[in-house]
Amino acid sequence: MERGDTTTRGRGRRGVMQMVVIGVIASALGIALGLAINWFPAADSTQADKIDTLWDVLVIASVPVFVLVSVVIIFAVIDFRMRPGEEHLDGPPIHGNTRLEVIWTAIPALLILGLCTYAYVVLTDIEDAPASGQERRVVVTGQQFTWTFAYAEGGRRFSSSQLYLPAGESVKFVVRSKDVIHDFWIPDFRMKIDAVPGIDTTYRVGVVPRAVGDHDIVCAELCGLGHAYMRQTAHVLSPADFRAWAARQGRAATPAAGAGGAGQQASGPISADQAKELFVAGNQQTGATACGACHTLSAAGTTGTTGPNLDEGVADAPAAEIKTSIVKPDAEITQRYAKGIMPSNFGQTLSAGQVDGLAKWLEEVAGK
Repeated sequence: MERGDTTTRGRGRRGVMQMVVIGVIASALGIALGLAINWFPAADSTQADKIDTLWDVLVIASVPVFVLVSVVIIFAVIDFRMRPGEEHLDGPPIHGNTRLEVIWTAIPALLILGLCTYAYVVLTDIEDAPASGQERRVVVTGQQFTWTFAYAEGGRRFSSSQLYLPAGESVKFVVRSKDVIHDFWIPDFRMKIDAVPGIDTTYRVGVVPRAVGDHDIVCAELCGLGHAYMRQTAHVLSPADFRAWAARQGRAATPAAGAGGAGQQASGPISADQAKELFVAGNQQTGATACGACHTLSAAGTTGTTGPNLDEGVADAPAAEIKTSIVKPDAEITQRYAKGIMPSNFGQTLSAGQVDGLAKWLEEVAGK
């Protein structure tokens, strides 16, 4: 018995040493692979590098845990598997090891505590306002299945179906929803947050100078049939180009608010300029979504891809047919698209004059 016990203990020590060696090698390879994989797109905000570092720390901490559990399970299956002739035997009696149980409880608890503390530090750090106290405020509104962006620049308020930001500056997003829960996410900036009906949620990003260019905007919350099409673009411009763009938008928005265009309900057909403004910016007062957020139209300078390209789909269509497609979008569906993607409430959020003027303007410019 003593000799057998000695043999068993020796085999047990060799098994533990084998597990340690295999575990160390597998952990090193797993960590190296996890750090080598390019998990994310370009880091184009001041918060992105900190979030990427947190991800690397989580990889370094989690790979050894996964390897440890896997190696112990594999060795246990090999060493303690049932052998022929043992089908009706009970396993050997096993007594608990208090010290071992304390160790495997305390170490994971300390690891989790450390990771949670570090994550909290990163979270508070990325949420801090810039030291200068100066940042731009953009109101982001989600609605099935598009985003609109409201600005206050130079004392003027205007909205856009595309997001424009100046490089090298901080921006605070105030995120809202008009219908269901959406999730506003710009992968290159790493930050995202839910858009919840009736609640304003916020986050800020510092746009780095190298971010000049276009960045994808997606909805990261399943929000309905057209969820996959709820994609737009964030255009990061140089500060000078952004100021020039904002000045143009501000000038265009000023007459619209007082002339019965996109800013108010009109009794008669609106003008071509007002129809274009309505197409590009929508009607914030009534909740009418900007058509250009979902549709490409050269005359309006929009590049939305959620809905059909109007330069192709509306070319040569009469105004009456276009009007029907606005107020009854599910009456006739363009090939490759599905019902329920386009809002069906334009008959309520737009006046008859706005619908008529928009249809007439589209008849004149689409495909031209």
